[in-house]
Amino acid sequence: MKRKSVAQDVKPDTSKPTAIFEASEGRAYTVSIALPGSIITNALTPELKTLLAGRIARASAVFCVDEIVVFDDGQSKQRKGAGDHYHQNADGFTGFSDPDYFLMHVLSYLETPPFLRPFLFPLHPDLRFAGSLPSLDMPHHLKSHEWCRYREGVTIKKPVEGEKSKKSKKRRREEPQSKEASLVDVGLPQKISVPAAIPPDTRVTIKLPKDSDIPASGDGPAACSVVAPSTPREEGGYYWGYSVRAASSLSAVITECTYSGGYDLTIGTSERGSPIADLGRHSQDGSQVPRFNRMLVVFGGVAGLEVAVEADSELQKMGVKEPKELFDYWVNLCPGQGSRTIRTEEAVWLGLMGLREVVVNKGRK
Repeated sequence: MKRKSVAQDVKPDTSKPTAIFEASEGRAYTVSIALPGSIITNALTPELKTLLAGRIARASAVFCVDEIVVFDDGQSKQRKGAGDHYHQNADGFTGFSDPDYFLMHVLSYLETPPFLRPFLFPLHPDLRFAGSLPSLDMPHHLKSHEWCRYREGVTIKKPVEGEKSKKSKKRRREEPQSKEASLVDVGLPQKISVPAAIPPDTRVTIKLPKDSDIPASGDGPAACSVVAPSTPREEGGYYWGYSVRAASSLSAVITECTYSGGYDLTIGTSERGSPIADLGRHSQDGSQVPRFNRMLVVFGGVAGLEVAVEADSELQKMGVKEPKELFDYWVNLCPGQGSRTIRTEEAVWLGLMGLREVVVNKGRK
């Protein structure tokens, strides 16, 4: 009888996640999604509203979405019923009165590395249940013992000279930053010094020197540089979270694009579109899907993208009658669906999964 080799006896350790994001070459292309904030009105309680936002954030993190645009489709009205009672008694909660803002607020909070949240997000009723959501655990959500050439940080004020350090959550007595440099907390044992005057409580992306130049415990700040938030993606190939942008209408999603040159591949989603599987083979006009730099995928709310077109005064002036006129491709995410409706948070998962092959094969590196 043959003996089993040592390799055969070793079992994989499943006690911890093993699907860790590994950066390779730099990535130039970006993936954006857009959806109406009115989907929040379909959730009846603050807990459900928060959970809905968390599902959007989880899908975006899993499929490496770089930008989320929350637009007004004209349906963001205060819901009548039990929600009114909560809204009247909850100081500052916006889930009923301003669902667009609520969705953006929660999405931005979840994208932020946990150690930065106390600096950048004051206590707010919108975030009351955000702590119960599953962690996004993205590459830039680094722990103090994890090494990466890039880190997110927040600028801090320098403590008054001679004051003893205290291990407390309370802020120490502070003095203004020097004009030549700023201190940044990036979650390491010591603070980081950058050669720029940046206002306190500003989120920044830091590029660190080699790991051998970062001491385990700080005798002084390490010298580093501030870079653009896109640098980890473009130089190192890291997925570095998503930005959140508001749009006043469906047309503003496209016309107010923050990327130079705008979106060069736009996809609208609807049960009345062509099967999404066709994109992996041929487009609607018979030609293959072109390579892209900026992809945008737009999802509708409860009543679809049609109501967003009707509520958009600019599109009405242009004579646009159907939303499919706005996009390069108009796709059905789940042909032959069993349920009468597909919720937007479900459509986001379906769409990003169905487009994964297109993103990987057609995105310009």
